[in-house]
Amino acid sequence: MIENRTFDEIQIGDTASMQRTLQAGDVRAWAAAFGDVGLLADAGDMQGAAGIVTAILSALVGSALPGPGSSIRSTSVQVRAALPINAVLTAEVVVREKRADERLVILAGQCTDPAGQQVASAALEVVAPITRLRHEMPEHRLEGLLERCRELKPMLTGVVHPCSAASLTGAMEAAEAGLIVPVLFGPEAELRQLAAVAKLSLSGCRIVATESLEDSALKAAMAAGAGEVQALMKGSLETDVLLHAVMQKEAKLRTGRLISHCAMVSVPTYARRFVISDVALNIAPDTDEKRDICQNAIGFARALGIELPKVAVLAAVETVHTKMPASLDGAILAKMADRRQIVGGIVDGPLDLDAAVDAAAARTKHISSPVAGAADVLVVPNIEAGNMIYKNLVFMADAQTAGLVVGARVPVILTSRADTAAARRFSAAAAVLYADALARDPASILPDPVE
Repeated sequence: MIENRTFDEIQIGDTASMQRTLQAGDVRAWAAAFGDVGLLADAGDMQGAAGIVTAILSALVGSALPGPGSSIRSTSVQVRAALPINAVLTAEVVVREKRADERLVILAGQCTDPAGQQVASAALEVVAPITRLRHEMPEHRLEGLLERCRELKPMLTGVVHPCSAASLTGAMEAAEAGLIVPVLFGPEAELRQLAAVAKLSLSGCRIVATESLEDSALKAAMAAGAGEVQALMKGSLETDVLLHAVMQKEAKLRTGRLISHCAMVSVPTYARRFVISDVALNIAPDTDEKRDICQNAIGFARALGIELPKVAVLAAVETVHTKMPASLDGAILAKMADRRQIVGGIVDGPLDLDAAVDAAAARTKHISSPVAGAADVLVVPNIEAGNMIYKNLVFMADAQTAGLVVGARVPVILTSRADTAAARRFSAAAAVLYADALARDPASILPDPVE
C-alpha cells in the first residue's frame, strides 16, 4: 500500500529514500528499449546512465514523495561516477523549496553506492497533489523477501554435501547475508580443504561428518525430521539422492502428499511477481498429483506474502477439449477448489498463458474469471512446458527467481551451478519465510491432504 503527501502536508526538509540493486539485466532492458548498445561497457560513462537515474528517482517521487497524484514537470540529472551493478544503490529525495502559486515542490535527489559515495545528483520540479490518494500495488521485485527476513532470526539449515566451491560458497553467502546458520553434512577433511582453497571461513559452522553422498543426504534428512535443522540446502549431489532421503519413512518428513518445486519469479517487464510450478521435479503429473502441486504452490505463495493466491491451471486453450488432457485437468482442478479439495486460494482453468497474465487478452477473449489477467500462481501442464517457460524467463528476460521444494515438513533449497548469487540469496530467503510461516500456522501452509 502506498499513500501520498499533499502539497499542504509537505514540509521543507522532508525526505524519502529507497534501495535498489541494479542488475545487468536492468541495464540490458534499458539498452534494448533505447538502443544504447554500449550500456554494459561502463555504466557510469554511458548516455543511458542519466536515464536510469531519472527513472529510479521518478519512481521514488511517484511512490513516496509526494507519491501518487504527483506530476513531474522537469528533471536535471548529473552522473558523477559509475552506477554500481549487482550492488545496492540508494536513492533519496529531499524537499528544498515550495511554491504555493503553482503547488510546485523542488526536490534535490541523489544516488549513492554501498560505500555511501554519491554517483548521481538531480534536481526535480514536481507538482504535488492536493487530495489524499492510496494505492494497493502488487509486489514485484524479490528484494522484498530479503527485507522481510531482517525481522527473523537466521535459520538453522542443513547443507547437504557441499563438496564443491560453488555449493559451499553459496551456503556461506547465505550465512553472511544473515539468512541461515549452516550445518554442513559431508566429509569433514574434504570440506575444510575446500574451504581453505576457496578462502572461506567455517568458523561458527557445525560439521556433521559423513562417508558418502547417500550418508550426507540421510543424516541431513534425519536431522530435519528430528527438528535439529529447519531447512535443507542441496550441495554438490544429485537432486534425486537428496529427495530420496527426504522421502524415507525414518526421516519423518513426509506429509502424505506429493513434493513439488515452486519458484517465485519477478520479470523486469511484468509488474507483479508470480509463482510457477512444477518446473523441476514432477515429469507428467496426473490430475491428483496436480491437485497437490496446486496446494503446495498456494502454501508457498501465502508464506511469501500473497494472502489469497489466484491460481491459473495452464493449457494451450481456455476452453475444455476432451482430446487435450491439460484442459481437462484445468476444469477438474477448478471444480475441486469449489468443493474445497484445494483450499487457501482461488483456482481457475483451463487458461492459456496470455489470458492468465494479461487482463487485456482475457477481455479480448471474453473470459470472465477472478484469476484471468491477475494470476499469482501458474500451474504448468508438464515439466517440459514449465522448464522452458522458467528458463526462458531466467536466461532471456533477466528474471529474478526464488525456488524451493515444498510438500515435506521442511523446505528444501535446490541450488544450481547456474544460479546467480542473487538467486541463491532469494531462495534462502524464501526458505526462511516458508519455514517461519509453517511453524506459526501449519494448517494454512500445509493443510491436511483431502481424501
